[in-house]
Amino acid sequence: MKLKFIADIHISPLTVEELKNKGYNIIRVTDRLPATSSDNEIVGFAYKEKAVIITQDLDFSAIIAQSGLDGPSVISLRVDNAKPDRVSRLLATVLPLVEIELAE
Repeated sequence: MKLKFIADIHISPLTVEELKNKGYNIIRVTDRLPATSSDNEIVGFAYKEKAVIITQDLDFSAIIAQSGLDGPSVISLRVDNAKPDRVSRLLATVLPLVEIELAE
């Protein structure tokens, strides 16, 4: 089964488009939820959709830990240079490893 990814608001639409072009099943959170959605709402949506959240926000891991839910998984990006081309290259390297890890 191919993983679904949801990019948080801080991930550029350019990055999402590039990853789609590489064959990833990815949307931006604003494709399905209002831009004003809380992190809790995003977690609930990702859980329901069985999707991995890609974010630069550290709050998601804490929300999931406190909720007692067994997901969703979160990819937390901590980068000095968050330009879309750099983030796209980084994710293109990391996502195949995430897919392998979560398939096990």
